[in-house]
Amino acid sequence: MFTGIIETLAKTESIEKEGSNVHFTFSSSITHELKIDQSVAHNGVCLTVVKINGDRYTVTAIDETLKRTNLGSLKVGDVVNLERCMPANGRFDGHIVQGHVDTTATCVSVNNLNGSWEFVFEYESNPKHITVEKGSITINGVSLTVVDSKPNMFSVHIIPYTFEHTNFKSIERGTKVNLEFDIVGKYIAKMLGK
Repeated sequence: MFTGIIETLAKTESIEKEGSNVHFTFSSSITHELKIDQSVAHNGVCLTVVKINGDRYTVTAIDETLKRTNLGSLKVGDVVNLERCMPANGRFDGHIVQGHVDTTATCVSVNNLNGSWEFVFEYESNPKHITVEKGSITINGVSLTVVDSKPNMFSVHIIPYTFEHTNFKSIERGTKVNLEFDIVGKYIAKMLGK
């Protein structure tokens, strides 16, 4: 389980296809703290560390992950948000994040608010994918609060710290991001659907 509080960024060093799988090798400031078989969220996608070599480590994404997330469009040099699993005795600073991306969204606008930024995202309509104003949403692994909510569109506001310490600074109109909707909301939507 994750909280959506990004620890650091990782740079994509290499991408190797093997059948329908893709092996991503990243470098990061926390590689020396990782271990084989550890779960790490990359842009909100929970992946298992399978190899470590110096300051680089490798994870493998299967076809389902590549289809559902933005990882399939990564290029060498791209930067992803990183979060390790929450320790059992750790603070719960964000919200419950599973590392299971529901869908992707496209950024439709970025507005500089002279001290913060408004990002507006649009996603394919699905009755299971809902946002509510002042509810939680995870974008590329970042726990955020929804500002405005519409049936297949929502906005968030980003403070300077988050802008500088995550890959939000590289998101622009047309950028595809990973979304994980609030788990509580997903359970309620499922129950009401019955």
